[in-house]
Amino acid sequence: MSHDGVRPSATRRAAAFLLAGALTVSALSACSSDEKENRPLAGQDIAPAGRALVADGGTLRWAVDAVPATLNTFQADADAATSRVAGAVLPSLFRLDARGRPQPNPAYLESAKVVDTEPRQVVLYRLDQQAVWSDGREIGAADFAAQWRALSGKDSAYWTARNAGYDRIAKIERGHDDLEVKVTFARPYADWKSLFTPLYPKEVMGTPDAFNDGARSKLKVTAGPFALKKVDREDGKVTLVRSTRWWGSPAKLDKIVLRAVPRDERLDALAENKVDLAEVDPDDAERIAAAHGTKTTAASQAAAGAEREKAEKAEKAANKEKEEKDKKKDEKKGDEAAARRKALRRYVVRSSLEPAYTQLALNGSEGPLADERVRRAVARALDRTKLAELVLKPLGLPAVPVGSHLALAGQPAYEDNSGALGGQDTKGARALLADAGWILGGPVEKQAKDKKDKKGKDEDGDEAGEKDTAGSKGEKSEDDDGTYIVGEDDKPGEAEGAGDHGGDGRSEERAARSADGKQYLGEPGAARHGGAQGAYAPMGTAAPARSADTVMAKDGKALSLRFVLPSGPGSASLRAVGDRIARMLRKVGIRTTITKVPDDSYFKDHIASGEYDLALYSWPATAFPATDARPVYAKPVPGADGELKVEQNYTRVGTDRIDQLFDEALVTLDAGKERELMRKADSRIWAGAASIPLYQRPQLTAARPRLVNVGAFGFRTPVYEDMGYQERTPSSASTSSVPSATSS
Repeated sequence: MSHDGVRPSATRRAAAFLLAGALTVSALSACSSDEKENRPLAGQDIAPAGRALVADGGTLRWAVDAVPATLNTFQADADAATSRVAGAVLPSLFRLDARGRPQPNPAYLESAKVVDTEPRQVVLYRLDQQAVWSDGREIGAADFAAQWRALSGKDSAYWTARNAGYDRIAKIERGHDDLEVKVTFARPYADWKSLFTPLYPKEVMGTPDAFNDGARSKLKVTAGPFALKKVDREDGKVTLVRSTRWWGSPAKLDKIVLRAVPRDERLDALAENKVDLAEVDPDDAERIAAAHGTKTTAASQAAAGAEREKAEKAEKAANKEKEEKDKKKDEKKGDEAAARRKALRRYVVRSSLEPAYTQLALNGSEGPLADERVRRAVARALDRTKLAELVLKPLGLPAVPVGSHLALAGQPAYEDNSGALGGQDTKGARALLADAGWILGGPVEKQAKDKKDKKGKDEDGDEAGEKDTAGSKGEKSEDDDGTYIVGEDDKPGEAEGAGDHGGDGRSEERAARSADGKQYLGEPGAARHGGAQGAYAPMGTAAPARSADTVMAKDGKALSLRFVLPSGPGSASLRAVGDRIARMLRKVGIRTTITKVPDDSYFKDHIASGEYDLALYSWPATAFPATDARPVYAKPVPGADGELKVEQNYTRVGTDRIDQLFDEALVTLDAGKERELMRKADSRIWAGAASIPLYQRPQLTAARPRLVNVGAFGFRTPVYEDMGYQERTPSSASTSSVPSATSS
C-alpha cells in the first residue's frame, strides 16, 4: 500500500490505486491567461529521452505491491498492478498529458469528436486503420458494443465495479465503414472521453462468464506494445513481452516483469538486485541518497513527533551491557552495511508530486462533528502550510497546500477555493466552538477509566489499559492497542510551535493540566537555576494554566475526538502529520484520542464503517471530476433497508445543492461551463468542512540511472513503448549495452 496517505480501495474510474499521468504536449497557443498561470507544482521526473537514444532490448523489473487479483480493471478487486498491465497490453483511446488533460492516443484513434447534440449527443470514433487485436481481428464496433453492454448496469450477471457513463449510452453502431464507431447517448454526457479506456476485446466483455472469471488471470487477446505472457502467483511475477502484432512504434524493452514486493521490503529488493524500478517511501529514499553521500531527503524529519521521541527515550534507557553487545554486533555488520550502501548506489531517486492529495476527513454522521460549527472549528485550527511543509519540504518538493477537492494545481479545473472555509484562526475556531455551546475550561465529569488505584487498576479491579499520567513526567498514556490521548498529557517538546520558536516546548508542557488535576510549577529552565524540575503542587492549588491547553467542555464532557491512523511501516510521515494535527487542535481546546490500526483493517473496519471522528487518507486526482468525484461527495441517503447509503462519501456529509452541481456538470458539453460548475461545487464542499485537503502526495521512485522515460510520472500516462535503457556511448560501453534481468 502506498503511503504517506492511505488511499481507499475504491471502485472509481482510476482503478483502485493507479493514478494515471500522460504524454507531454506543447502548450496550446489558444490557452487562456489563467490556464497559462495554472501549472503543476512539480513536473514529472522520468529521465526523458528520444527513442533514438534508447537501446533496443533489455528487461525492466518493476516492483508492484502484489500480483493483481484480476486483470479486469472494471472489477472491484482491481488494483494498481491491474491498471499497469492494462496500460501496456490494451487500447487506451485517451491518455492524460502533463497537466492531466485527456488527449487522443494516435496509436488507436485518427479522431474522436462530438458530431451531433440534437436530438441526442453522438460521438464518432475514427480508428487507426492498422489497429488490430493480437489474433489479427480489427478493433471495431463489436468491441465497443460488448464493453457497453457489460458495463451498462442492465445485466446483473456482470460483476462490475462501476458503470458511470456507460449507463448513459443508448446504442453503438458501425459508421460509414469498419474504422468508424458511432456512439449515441440517451442522455448528454460531458465526460465521454473517459469511456473505452482501457478497451477490452469482445472475447472478454461478450459474456458474464468471460467477464467475471475469464480475464482474472489471463488475456488471450491483447492490442498494445506488450502482450501478457504469464501470471505467476506462486513466484509473485507478471511477465509482459514485446508484442509482435503491435503496429505502432515498437517497444524498446524485450520484457517488463512486474514483481510483487511489499513496501517494507523494497529497499532490500533494490540492494539485492531483484528489481530495477520501485516506488519507495521517504525513509528509503533518504537511505539511497545517503548511500551516494549526498544530502539526505530528511524524511526522518517528516516522521518526527511522538514515535521518534519514544524511540529516543528507549535508546537512552538501554543499559551499558546491551550497548556493548550492540556495538559488537554493529562491528560484525560493518562489512554488510558497506556492501549494502554500495549496492544502493546503483540507483537514483526520481521525485515529483503524485496526482493525489492527502486530506483530513471528519465524520459528520454523529458526535460533536455532526455540528458543522465544530467541523469548521477543527478546520480553522489547522495550519495547512505547516502540515505540507512537514511532509514535502524535507524532500525538496513544493510545500503548497491543496486548494481544491476536485482538481490539483496544473489541471484546467483547479482553483483554490479554500477561502470558502477560511485559513488558520485560533480565535475564530474558539468562537465557533463557543457558538456551538462548548465552553473553554468548562467543568468535566471524571470518567471511570481515569479513576485508578495505586496498583494501576481501575474501579473494577482490572488492570488499567492506559498509563496513569499523574506523575509520569509528561509521557503520553498509551494502550497496548496503540491508543493514546493527546490533550490530557503531553511530552516535553511536543507543544505546537515549540520547534518554530527555538524553544524546547517545556513552558507550554509545564502549564498543562494533568489527568488528576495537578499542575507543573515553575518556569522554563527552573532546573537550570536550581528549581525542582517536575515538582507538583498539591491537589487544588491554583496555578495559571494557559488557555491553549484548556479543554472545551459541554454538558460535563470534554470535546474529545477519535483520531484513527494506519500503523503500517510506510505510514510514518502520515502518523507524524496526525500528531501535529492533534497538537494544533489542542491549542483550541480539542482533545484527540489517537488509535493506530493495521493497514488491512484501516478502511474496512474504520473508515468505511464510520468508526472514527478524524482520519487521514488520500484521494486520486482525475481528469473527469464530474463523474469520478460525485460518489465521494454525494449526499448520503437512506437505502431500502434503512441503512445510510454513503457510496464513497466516508465523511457522510453532503447537500442537495452539491449533488445538483455535479448533475449539471455531467450534462453540459461546454468544457468551460463544466469547470465553472465544478469550482462552485468545490466551494460548497469546502464550506461543509468535512474534508480538508492538506497536501499533494510525494511520488518517489528508485530507478537505475540508465533507465529512461520512466520514473515519477506526475499526471502523465506512462508510454510503455518508449521505456528502456539509455544507449551507452562507445567510450563508456564496457559490457553489453542493455542490462539483462540479472545485470547489476
